Amino acid sequence: MADIDLVKHDQGGVNARILAKESKADFRRIEAASLKIKTSFASAEGKRLFIRYFNTFQLGNHFISVIARTRLDHEDVAKAEAAMRAQMDRIAEELNRAIDGAEALFQANGITRIATYDTLPLEVEVGVLSSSSRRYLEILNKLDQLMPLLQTLEIHEVITTQAVDIERAAFKRKVRDVANGARNMATRLRREMNALDTRRAVGDGGATSVEGGQSSASMQAVTVEAIAAVPVASEQTEEARPPEGLEDSQRQPIAEP
Repeated sequence: MADIDLVKHDQGGVNARILAKESKADFRRIEAASLKIKTSFASAEGKRLFIRYFNTFQLGNHFISVIARTRLDHEDVAKAEAAMRAQMDRIAEELNRAIDGAEALFQANGITRIATYDTLPLEVEVGVLSSSSRRYLEILNKLDQLMPLLQTLEIHEVITTQAVDIERAAFKRKVRDVANGARNMATRLRREMNALDTRRAVGDGGATSVEGGQSSASMQAVTVEAIAAVPVASEQTEEARPPEGLEDSQRQPIAEP
């Protein structure tokens, strides 16, 4: 009787459907070495956020840290990198506090077992291009760890379904905003690089260059704007929409100049 199974279980179909909906990111023009890291996502939220946004972040961050640095002032690029790292540090700390808080509620209510998923985990080997990419992957793993803790607390009626939904949605938005912020930053830096080319073409002696070491006021303004305000895709204006060649990086890679 112990071997009788009353329900049909997932045999990998869920992961296949998730992967089928997303186009493969094109890394053919990325020449950087990557550290191969094996990782696994069990929650629906962790799987989908990883598939949709990890490579978006990697491509945007590579453009900022590698390509933009060859043409723009190094100090300005460093400010953009620092803003993204600070954003990720804040989210990681918030996730750590949420996980610690959930575990404290487990102890206080005598809960000893965590809800588990009947769907197969998404197990992949990830090519991590940079320390920022590694940090973003860690954030995704923390979110994946938090999701079943929240669901367990809801099952035991320690917290309400509404509270779970609010916290889940908030963290999903924050994790998503990191990748969108990197993409928007890369788009704006691309425009800055194009503007430099235009000024040089018309002989503007005030053009900024890496060699000249001059600081670009517009570049400094971009640092705060792109990270603090990520436009919603459906509400993007013509100004916020990425130019040709910088559409959703899952479908169109950020190309080198």
